Amino acid sequence: METTVEIADYLIEKLTAYGVKHIFGVPGDYVLGFFKKLSQSSLQVINTSDEQGAGFAADAYARMNGLGVVCVTYGVGGLKLANTTAEAFAEKSPVLVITGAPGVNERLKNPMLHHKANQFDTQKKIFEQITVASADLSDPGTALQEIDRVLAAIFSEKRPGFIELPRDMVSVKAPRMPARILKEKQSDPISLNEVLQEAISRIEAARRPVILVGAEIQRFGLKEQVIQLAEKTNIPMAVTILSKSAIPETHPLYLGVYAGALGDDTVRRYIEESDCLILLGVLLTDLDLGVFTAHLEQNKTMYATKDRITIAHHFYEDVTMQDFLLGLVNSEVHPCHFDWVKQEPLANHAKPVPGDRKITIERLFQLINNFLDCNTVVISDVGDALFGAIDLVTCRAAYFLSTAYYTSLGFAVPASIAVQLADPNLRPLVLVGDGAFQMTGMELSTAVRYHLNPIVVVLNNYGYATERPILDGPFNDVQPWQFSLIPEIIGGGKGFIVETEEQLQTALDSARAYTAGFSILDVRLAPDDISPALLQLGQELSKRA
Repeated sequence: METTVEIADYLIEKLTAYGVKHIFGVPGDYVLGFFKKLSQSSLQVINTSDEQGAGFAADAYARMNGLGVVCVTYGVGGLKLANTTAEAFAEKSPVLVITGAPGVNERLKNPMLHHKANQFDTQKKIFEQITVASADLSDPGTALQEIDRVLAAIFSEKRPGFIELPRDMVSVKAPRMPARILKEKQSDPISLNEVLQEAISRIEAARRPVILVGAEIQRFGLKEQVIQLAEKTNIPMAVTILSKSAIPETHPLYLGVYAGALGDDTVRRYIEESDCLILLGVLLTDLDLGVFTAHLEQNKTMYATKDRITIAHHFYEDVTMQDFLLGLVNSEVHPCHFDWVKQEPLANHAKPVPGDRKITIERLFQLINNFLDCNTVVISDVGDALFGAIDLVTCRAAYFLSTAYYTSLGFAVPASIAVQLADPNLRPLVLVGDGAFQMTGMELSTAVRYHLNPIVVVLNNYGYATERPILDGPFNDVQPWQFSLIPEIIGGGKGFIVETEEQLQTALDSARAYTAGFSILDVRLAPDDISPALLQLGQELSKRA
């Protein structure tokens, strides 16, 4: 192997080694040299319509593939990614943001270069607040080590990182250095033994233990260990909204989604009345806790996160969640013998028969639930697209994606592009409100360009239904679009108008049969027709508005 390598080539080499096959982005003059390098590599550049769409797509790709990459130009491109990067940081999604930058040498003579906001390092300083590691590759002597450091931090923390590549550094050769072996954090053996003994004694003494699975289980690939623990101990499992489908929803020990008072009351009571609640990788956000309608007693909980374990009021700082889980799986903990009543999943209920009645939110989700199969991955945007989807039953783990903590509108349509590229065997079903669609929905143009075929269901209730129960006014209205005509504008896809149950069923069946492009269903709902969960959320939030 040569002792030197061009900086851009090394970055591409590392991304390929990490399993990346697609990079999302929008070109610009400061990054064109790197885009040219990408076009000559095995990586495929997916040009989106807008930088925010590229950022959302990279986030979804990361959740499916383990690492997502977005590449844009300096300033006007990079700063558009602040929102999507903040989402990835908040929800622990491993995304690498790459931006071009003015050349190191041209900055000396031209302090007023275009796309510059304040100082040349202003963009990097902004991203330092919403990433776990950032680097400016302006020094060939350290550039390769900086690339390694940022990627290692992304994988260790499952959060985004940032690299700024000056355009005159793209083809500069840098010295290869011996690879540094990064040691994973190790649990303290004494602390690990103590926490396992306490956990086992609590589990074996419990009459009604239950496991609540959180988003970190998905991000760190610990699903199988959690399932092994549940099956070994006969303990039922539930998930939060953010971690919906972290475990297969058809598993015999699966209870459902816990969301405080926003979710199913049977699941809520089972969780809150447990005498041994095992929280694994749960992010204790306001939405996962039902806008703080949850009632969880700390003295009855075991709480494991990436870096520490808490049992009641005892803290174990030097024990990792992975070691804790493996320790329980490999222990001699005795299976629990108790009776619990599993809810019959919606998938097993009598199939709804569509009529010529006007479509409602309730019937919409009943018919969609009946429509799902094992090749369908559900991607929900914010609002009833998310809260109405809580009880949908997906076939396999990781078959439901949402931004259920940061809750940025506009995630779902760009995410569908990334999901299908990450796994071409999947057919994305997008649930998105009319307001959210107007933000990023034109990324369907990208779907046409790359021959993708998501099924997009637009919950068209003429405005921001999430906001109406909080504080209503004309500011919650949006301009009505003719969503079914969008295929004519962008030159691909099929559109449907849905006003009745029968029309919805027909449109879904037609969309499944049509695989040559995307389908978009304009589902026209009454403005005041919202799910009970969204209504409860609005009432809680209205107290603070």
